[in-house]
Amino acid sequence: MPVKMFFKGLLLLVIMMLPLQPNAKACGFVVYQNNKLFQSKTFIAKSHFSQKIISTDENVEDQSTSVEMVFSPRYNEKELQLHSYACVYWNFSLKDWDTHGCHKEGVIDGFLRCRCNHTTNFAVLMSFKKEYKYPESLDVFSTFGCTLSIAGLVLTIIFQVSTRKVRKTSVTWVLVNLCTSMLIFNLLFVFGIENSNKNLKTSHSDTDNTDLSNNEISRQDTVVILNPTCTAIAILLHYFVLVTFTWMELSAAQLYFLLIRTMKPLPQHFILFISLIGWGVPAIVVAVTVGIIYSQNGNNSQWELDYRREEICWLATQESSGLITSPLLWSFIIPVTNILISNVVIFIVIVVKVLWKNNQNLKSTKISILKKFLSTLSVAVVFGVTWILAYLMLIDNDGIRVTFSCLFCLFSTTQGLQICILHIVRTKIFQSKASEVLKSLSLTAGRVKALPSMTPLRLRVRMYNMLRSLPALNERFWLLEPSILTKEMASSESDQENPGI
Repeated sequence: MPVKMFFKGLLLLVIMMLPLQPNAKACGFVVYQNNKLFQSKTFIAKSHFSQKIISTDENVEDQSTSVEMVFSPRYNEKELQLHSYACVYWNFSLKDWDTHGCHKEGVIDGFLRCRCNHTTNFAVLMSFKKEYKYPESLDVFSTFGCTLSIAGLVLTIIFQVSTRKVRKTSVTWVLVNLCTSMLIFNLLFVFGIENSNKNLKTSHSDTDNTDLSNNEISRQDTVVILNPTCTAIAILLHYFVLVTFTWMELSAAQLYFLLIRTMKPLPQHFILFISLIGWGVPAIVVAVTVGIIYSQNGNNSQWELDYRREEICWLATQESSGLITSPLLWSFIIPVTNILISNVVIFIVIVVKVLWKNNQNLKSTKISILKKFLSTLSVAVVFGVTWILAYLMLIDNDGIRVTFSCLFCLFSTTQGLQICILHIVRTKIFQSKASEVLKSLSLTAGRVKALPSMTPLRLRVRMYNMLRSLPALNERFWLLEPSILTKEMASSESDQENPGI
């Protein structure tokens, strides 16, 4: 008794039957609004539209009946894309969905066709791909700013390490570690923030070229192309941005003890202690965050998207529960906010009590104000005070938000360059070293410029030796004596040593 059923939407069910045979039996069908009576362990459904269930009034597998079902899926085509589907029935022995006796008939005009050779509870289990809106690549302004920042950080690290003997060890160590973490973060941001999945080409619907022989049940109703590399980049970005802010906090604490508390000397094993804090505490925060998310969703192969976003390789915000339970809030925003509040307080104390305190040695008011301003700016950059602009971007005003977004992009992407200019270029050590390098380069350029005058002379010497080796020509060139050439070479060398003559 072949039976055809067209399932369109949730409530509409049309049963088309061929002419009844003499031994035909009547049967009824029930359409379920949800899957509460069919709790599957093999298929995890997070949406209400990924399963369509139809039940007959007979709970036995009647092998003499063939049932064909036609489903019309209903979903938001702007956000989702149908990936695959499976034709199944409810196996009361397994208490789960099973594909035995059911197979696909194909997709025609958007309708999913299934056929089963028995009567029981039928369903079509659909899996979807989410249509992510991947952002555009970094604009020229951000890339140029990060490039300048990377160059400035490299120069700062090299200069600090090469001149470490003429400055305080603890100050050099803190600044080098801060610049190192910031350098790695910038490199990861420029080359790894984009998810490579954005370059994958996907068709409008994967069911257009569906494999009718493959009737496997998906693990869940949402299919994501996993990218472990992007997850690793997100973990590294999370770690190094926390390391950067931690070293900013340590720099602020160090200046506070040196300038305000005038702690001399610093506590024993101070460098080892701050190194453990600067590199160890962020590692604990990241490890705990990843561990908690994995323990809660370890059985789900897509647990990575509970930690990071799909659009970019960065921390995720939970769509269902929002920002409150997201790793972005608890493992980044709250720690960074506490560090910035502490740094701002220390920054105000240092500015008031040290930097802008009246200095009798500065006779010129203009020089005094300029020096105080540059010193204040130098401390602000190292303390990361400019990151406060990120919170001002949350103001619900388009004009103000755009203004602070541009300012934040300007100051954050060029922070490494600012550190290089304010803490390296302005120092007398750098200026003296730079003058020595320029002087040596000018001398080298002068020597290179004088080298071409030696070329003709060397050619003449080689020509002379070649001619002397030929007896027939030896008599013709008797005037070319070695003593004369030697005198000319000596004269040329003296001219190079005294170019002004």
